[in-house]
Amino acid sequence: MTSSTTASKQKLFSSYQVFMIAILAILQFTIIVDFMVLSPLGAILMPKLNMQPHEFGMVVSGYAFSAGASGILAAGFADKFDRKKMLVFFYIGFIIGTLLCALSPNFEFLLMARIVTGLFGGVIGSIGFAIITDIFQVEVRGRVMGFVQMALSASQVLGIPIGLYLATHISWHAPFWMLVVFCSLVLILIIRYMKPVTGHLAAKHTINPFNHLRATISNRQYLLAFATTTLLATGGFMLMPFGSAFSTNNLGITMNQLTLLYLVSGVCNMIIGPFIGKASDKIGKYPIFVIGSLVTIAMVLWYTNLGVTPLFVLIIINVIMFSGISSRMIASSALLTVVPTMQDRGAFMSINSSVQQISGGIGAFVAGLIVVETSSHQILHYDTLGYVVVCTSLITIGMMYLMNNMVKRIMAARAAQAK
Repeated sequence: MTSSTTASKQKLFSSYQVFMIAILAILQFTIIVDFMVLSPLGAILMPKLNMQPHEFGMVVSGYAFSAGASGILAAGFADKFDRKKMLVFFYIGFIIGTLLCALSPNFEFLLMARIVTGLFGGVIGSIGFAIITDIFQVEVRGRVMGFVQMALSASQVLGIPIGLYLATHISWHAPFWMLVVFCSLVLILIIRYMKPVTGHLAAKHTINPFNHLRATISNRQYLLAFATTTLLATGGFMLMPFGSAFSTNNLGITMNQLTLLYLVSGVCNMIIGPFIGKASDKIGKYPIFVIGSLVTIAMVLWYTNLGVTPLFVLIIINVIMFSGISSRMIASSALLTVVPTMQDRGAFMSINSSVQQISGGIGAFVAGLIVVETSSHQILHYDTLGYVVVCTSLITIGMMYLMNNMVKRIMAARAAQAK
């Protein structure tokens, strides 16, 4: 009994699947670091490049809007090609965009560089999720998402602290140079060791790419998923761009303490993430999403209304808050992978990624209009952003309930067809 149980655990993932989980997690890590490193750099970039809050919001949202546009344009073609070739093409473009960020001398060039980076980076995440759906059964996708979403925590542990250190002690350009080198090494691994992903090509595609795109967008089941993603992203992206400025100027945290804050929060969430993924497979994706949402709501209300606060209190708040956010991301991502049919996976994931990026861009842009920086560099109206995040979180609990019921019906229908 014990030996058979051990064997089944050993066979949960093949060695190649373990490699792919690692590669997909690393890909997510590089994409997230590239996006998230701008948030802590905000406290450095705004005075360095003489940017106002709304201009910094434009830099953040510029990436998101271009990523959303490219995802929609790529959606019709996403199921027409080997996913490995798609991944390599867009990752090369992402590296070029990041290189342009490293070379940026002013606000205008940086904005252009972020748009280029978004054009390619915005599609990579959707390709990764399509690969997960192709390679892994739904019963283990919560675990896979748990490991892949560890990239969010790893970006806090490694990417953001290192990026902050380089920006503080060398130049704000340095984090982007670091990413260019690291991503180039990852690209070599993908080209050398990743196998082609062509199973979806067996499904017949009788319509041209533009009709495929239109059919995917107009699918009523998919529309619920897209609408849910919209609210998830809009709320989530509002707090991030001004988090570092709020911490350093309102909460009394130094840049070195900010690095430590991200480091400790990230380590804790790297440990917690896989357990959340496992729990979502065992307990259910929706219950974990609800728990994560309630935890996030409580912490956001507390955090956005703080004044000068001791570092250890901020660390506790951040660890709990990011645990709630991770629970929402892991559970919702695992549920979303069930929705599309095989022949629509690439298109669905591309459009969903686009919706996420565009919604996040709107959230970041609106956040830049809401917050105000005083002459002493304090951030005003950050609590207003918190209330908006709470409202969107409450609405998404209801929308995820509807989506969870829809997923149950889809799985039951597919099981009946398989008999």
